[in-house]
Amino acid sequence: MACQGLANMYLSRQTTVCIGIVLCFELGMGSVFASQPIIPGTGQKVDQAGDDFEDPAWEFTHNLPKSSSNIDKDPRYPTGASTNGRLSEGAFRGGPDIIKRIDTPAGGVPGSKGALFLASRETGIPGRVTNEMQQDDLIVEVGNVIGGYVPPDWYPNFVIRVCLPPFDKWEKRTGSHFGVRADVEGPKIKQQPYNRRFFFANQSQELENYWPGIFIQFNQKVDGYDKDHAVFVIRGNELGHDFVAGSRIDEPGWYTLGMSFTPDGRTHYFAKRGVGPLTAADHLSTQIPYNSPCRKFNAFFFNTVNNDDGKTWSTGFAVDDVSFYYTRR
Repeated sequence: MACQGLANMYLSRQTTVCIGIVLCFELGMGSVFASQPIIPGTGQKVDQAGDDFEDPAWEFTHNLPKSSSNIDKDPRYPTGASTNGRLSEGAFRGGPDIIKRIDTPAGGVPGSKGALFLASRETGIPGRVTNEMQQDDLIVEVGNVIGGYVPPDWYPNFVIRVCLPPFDKWEKRTGSHFGVRADVEGPKIKQQPYNRRFFFANQSQELENYWPGIFIQFNQKVDGYDKDHAVFVIRGNELGHDFVAGSRIDEPGWYTLGMSFTPDGRTHYFAKRGVGPLTAADHLSTQIPYNSPCRKFNAFFFNTVNNDDGKTWSTGFAVDDVSFYYTRR
């Protein structure tokens, strides 16, 4: 509509320029040519980006004290890492207190002998108590493994399996307990000073990090629910708000979660009960989180969450067959 109005004021050449600017802006925001969701697990698997934890010698080296840069701006380098270089402590929040290979819990991926157990107690500043909900990060290296970020026109996607313990073993708290999230970058629209020549303010796009993901939230019966259960919480919609998606989780055990990214900048969320391949029927939602379309995919990571009181352990989860894929169409 703006271009139509300008057509009555300027020569056709200037109108053409205006139309081009508007179309480029809309494409940059991902509002044109929406892509169909790609099912996580599609394309070429990158063997070094992820892990199946089958190596009996698998170990993680903690370089304590861990990071709490999100609270006190202290990353406490060097960060911890697995001996095979595939997983690392988050330099922003620090890694889980327990990161260890265990025998695969019953019902896991057929033939799997090993999985990874994650749990945290001190999720805030080492040696201090915040008495607030805090979280730790365990990074699955992608960009550092392949030598750079993955563009969304390569359709980056990943799949994980996670084992939920019986509900009586969860931390006694309604709220998020576990998450799998992506480290991506998208444009932050920044207004520039008014330009007299073109009669509107110039706009430049700077990329900034954001972290879309799927959380598993526990809802306790004692807090007014009909019974103990869990739900999938998506982060997030175009306003950055979290929301519940998919069926309620009434049974513990193994679940498969995945996320994918398409050239239009959209993020696609999937989840299902069991350890089988994800399908189109497992699609939970498609969003442009924070209204910032994905332009770079860097890594993905796990969150362990608890109330940081210095004594209460987070709910313990096992993860397995952590895999990253891409496809160039």
